[in-house]
Amino acid sequence: MKPRLLLPLLLLAACRQDEPAPASASTAVIAGTTADIKGFFLLNEGNMGTNKATIDYFDYQTGTYTADIYPERNPGIVKQLGDVGNDLQIHGGKLYAVINCSHFVEIMNLRDARHVARVSIPNCRYITFNGPHAYVTSYAGPVLIDPNARLGYVARLDTARLDAGVIDTCVVGYQPEEMAIAGNKLYVANSGGYRLPGYDQTISVIDIPTFKVIKTIRAGINLHRLQLDNHGYLYASSRGDYRDTPSKTYVIDTRDDLLVDILDDLPNTDMTLRGDSLYIYSTAWSHLTNSNAISYAILDTRSRRVVTRSFITDGTDKLIRTPSCIAVHPGTGEIIVADARDHVTPGVLYCFTPAGKLHWTVPVTDDPRDVTPGNIPSRVAFTRVALEPLDAGK
Repeated sequence: MKPRLLLPLLLLAACRQDEPAPASASTAVIAGTTADIKGFFLLNEGNMGTNKATIDYFDYQTGTYTADIYPERNPGIVKQLGDVGNDLQIHGGKLYAVINCSHFVEIMNLRDARHVARVSIPNCRYITFNGPHAYVTSYAGPVLIDPNARLGYVARLDTARLDAGVIDTCVVGYQPEEMAIAGNKLYVANSGGYRLPGYDQTISVIDIPTFKVIKTIRAGINLHRLQLDNHGYLYASSRGDYRDTPSKTYVIDTRDDLLVDILDDLPNTDMTLRGDSLYIYSTAWSHLTNSNAISYAILDTRSRRVVTRSFITDGTDKLIRTPSCIAVHPGTGEIIVADARDHVTPGVLYCFTPAGKLHWTVPVTDDPRDVTPGNIPSRVAFTRVALEPLDAGK
């Protein structure tokens, strides 16, 4: 009887291979514009283990939002984008997506989002660029809470020879996260998140020409985000221990690499800079209250004073359940905040005027058939190169 089963199985396999890639879906959001910024890409994490990392695209020229653009532009890529999208950056005409739990950096052409290369890096986290090189943080081990987890490292890639993979590494602290560059120095925030309660509390300073650690700065525990301002000061977010030690913001002078300030009253989950204004949101989780303390602040980096603790001014912040992403339009100053909601259902994207008034949202209405961002929207990358239509050049 076994030979009789062979043909149906072969036909089934053939049908699966011939299935078209999932089609993206678009919706009109606002009237189009002709500004220098043509659009932005949005990376959605997807819950760990679900293989649902996705990329959306918002086109300022047409005012159209398109969800999940990767599969139909890359139908030959198995498992599509991968598991847990952690970072998204643009460099040299290419789009780089760091896919944490699939352990690779996916590189696409910026103009059409088509696959160019993949570089394998275990438990990769964030990416930044300097000259011809890309730098990627790596936890260096499996995705696993382990008090004996090994030190992490920064991987160096040659953006002109992506097929060469990782060309060098530099060992840093435990579970390294975001990076920032000032002059010839690369700063790395070390979290030690896998080693709780023994969190790391250091920032590694790497001399870029030699690719060696030249200094270690002691700051807060469980460090995560880094942002360099226009005056040579580096801002570092500390997530605390979610119990007795709260989230704070630390300030380092990059001229002498000394800690110069601790902003105890400025909790910080993520931040972005425009001019001298540092936009910060916080979802400070507490195991003591089993809840998040949410805030939306703007810090004046010249005076290092908080300008406002609620940059959303029209009450819309009450609609946002779990802020998960922040970006500020380089030209207009509009503020984008994403809501991961319950981390299971699709997210929501909010755009506010510089005055903090709601301008537009995705989805546009409450209709369940509306186009939505993916699961856990996490990173915006503005682009001056418009994404080509899917059938361009055919």
